[in-house]
Amino acid sequence: MQAKPRPTATPAQALSAMDHLIATSLIGQQEMAQQIGLNVTDLTCFAYVIEAGENLLTAGDLAARAHVTTGAVTGILNRLERAGYVTRRPDPTDRRRVRVAALPDAEARVREVYEPYYARLNQLFADYSPDEIAVLTDWFTRASALAAGYLEEHCRAD
Repeated sequence: MQAKPRPTATPAQALSAMDHLIATSLIGQQEMAQQIGLNVTDLTCFAYVIEAGENLLTAGDLAARAHVTTGAVTGILNRLERAGYVTRRPDPTDRRRVRVAALPDAEARVREVYEPYYARLNQLFADYSPDEIAVLTDWFTRASALAAGYLEEHCRAD
């Protein structure tokens, strides 16, 4: 596929567009979390559990990713477990730790809400060449690492 002509843009315009995407995504996350019956933090943690797949996360892993305390993640896991989203499994190498697994029915409920949105995003990606998608992927990956680094440096509650 040949790249389509794109309008020129400045870094300031790109930042503004990114700010709008982030704001809309935050509102969308809130709406989708409500549809699923969770709050945004719990949904985010559940997404991390799904993303991990068979490489089950510990409570400490989730706390670090969500930038919450281990005490807070215990509450999150309690809510997710009560709501039928996760189960805790003993860590085979350390009896003091548990690993968190997504329950298949819960994963299916979340996918049902997100799949129509992801289908639209895939339609949008179809307008881009493989080289452009590579640039987008590189930018998203690097911007995510930058954001995570900034959170670690400036927003970590110790």
